[in-house]
Amino acid sequence: MPTLAAGSNLESVAEIIHAAVVLGPGAWNDRTIPEAHMQPDIEDQLQRDLVRLFSMLHDRSVPYVLVGGVAMLTYVEGRNTKDVDLVLSVSSLEQLPEIVISDRTRNFARGMFGSLRVDVLLTTNPIFKTVQEQHAAVHHFMQTDVRCATVEGLMLLKFYALPSLYRQGDGERIGLYENDIFMLFEKYRPDVAALFSALTTHVSEDEMHELQNIWSDIQRRVDRLDRARQSKPQVE
Repeated sequence: MPTLAAGSNLESVAEIIHAAVVLGPGAWNDRTIPEAHMQPDIEDQLQRDLVRLFSMLHDRSVPYVLVGGVAMLTYVEGRNTKDVDLVLSVSSLEQLPEIVISDRTRNFARGMFGSLRVDVLLTTNPIFKTVQEQHAAVHHFMQTDVRCATVEGLMLLKFYALPSLYRQGDGERIGLYENDIFMLFEKYRPDVAALFSALTTHVSEDEMHELQNIWSDIQRRVDRLDRARQSKPQVE
């Protein structure tokens, strides 16, 4: 899976989302044919909708931050995704009636923009607001500039989500999020203590204890990898 490096275009994102749809669980069910297989131009449509979405955000001066799987692809390889995740305020979301909302709670909303599924993290949640205000950077792609969460912002969101995922028993997303944290930390080595400090007032004492245990497990994985690299014979 490609990394969405600076200078890439939004077609790369469309290809990744298309692959997630075509090669996802539906493709392994003999009784159904993924809808994407019946639409040879789905990639073109995804690309058009991505360009339209980001153009609309910019044209209307809507403050947003791209998070989730597409944002991960800015920094690491091997991450697939089925949707686009944005941090938005409630007032910003109301400026985007083209996103047809199917479900909404105090902190989240989900909808469709053309062929794209859009998941929204609302800044009524203070952690989401912190990411929007303190952990975002502009990445230039061929058609446009995209305001994307930083490594620290992505890790903060994933740590924050983990206690809830454990309560739900969502093993698939737990594994995905913990591996995202591993990949981001292993490559960039951000200050995790500062992230935990930011989380302190937003999670319970028990949840913080569990996050510390999770982080210790991830650190051990990173340490094993570091030791393996150090012991690798040098090629002369």
